[in-house]
Amino acid sequence: MTAATALEAPRSRTRAFLRLVMIEHSIFALPFAYIAALTAMFLADKSVHWGELLLVTVCMVGLRTFAMAANRIIDREIDARNPRTAGRELVTGAVSLRTAYIGSAVALVVFLGSAALLNTLCLVLAPVAVIPMVVYPYGKRFTDFPQAILGLAQAIGPVGAWLAVTGTWSWDAAVLGLAVGIWIGGFDLIYACQDVAADRGMGVRSVPARFGIPAAIYGARVCHALTTALLVWYAVLTHAGAFFWCGLAVVAGAFVYEHTIVKPHDLSRLNRAFFSTNGFVGISLFAFALIDLIARGLVA
Repeated sequence: MTAATALEAPRSRTRAFLRLVMIEHSIFALPFAYIAALTAMFLADKSVHWGELLLVTVCMVGLRTFAMAANRIIDREIDARNPRTAGRELVTGAVSLRTAYIGSAVALVVFLGSAALLNTLCLVLAPVAVIPMVVYPYGKRFTDFPQAILGLAQAIGPVGAWLAVTGTWSWDAAVLGLAVGIWIGGFDLIYACQDVAADRGMGVRSVPARFGIPAAIYGARVCHALTTALLVWYAVLTHAGAFFWCGLAVVAGAFVYEHTIVKPHDLSRLNRAFFSTNGFVGISLFAFALIDLIARGLVA
């Protein structure tokens, strides 16, 4: 084996692991953590604390990477029996089980280490963030509502980001976290619709598998209406300015578009709704929130 080949092997494993955890999908959670962190900084002294923001980023990516790796490890047998997921890296062997375990352990250490660097409270509460991430993949084995567990897991992000900056509890952040949790739970209801036949065949539990696709789609619509209402509440609580309210209007429009293209009897554009529209929701609201904070006096 040449030196070049020896170096390429670890790189190839790393790339395969990053595909396994879909690292690019961190885009769904990070914008809301940034909104919480920057709002907390604005309310504290109107200054961006770049070191804290970097650690929040590392925390979020580390925790999400651990969660995705754990999900893939726990669900590997289910994935192998589902035609849609049979090509995933742990099923095909592109990533070994050993590599997945090592990668998840490294991500967990990164998360805990960055939490410790932020403040003692973040480190003490870190297990609260980890537990639902592990429980979620098991949820489809014992409840028809695993999306509720996912929503709880994702709601922790903005709350944790606020705690990272202030070291204290905030009901403002809790409202934002609840909005994020219901939003992600809602679009996971839509995503789960594509696996109804496979899930029912394997005894995997979910809202669409138990109650049908129309019920899941209507449930997602309710979730996204609640998300919009909670974001409005958050804007009121934090005395948001005009730009943030413009962002909320854009987000509401994106939700309407999403539910226009995904219908109970037409899932042909489901991937566009799941990936494109929901990615747009997070990025656009963060952009408007950032502009709003800067306009109100936030400085680097």
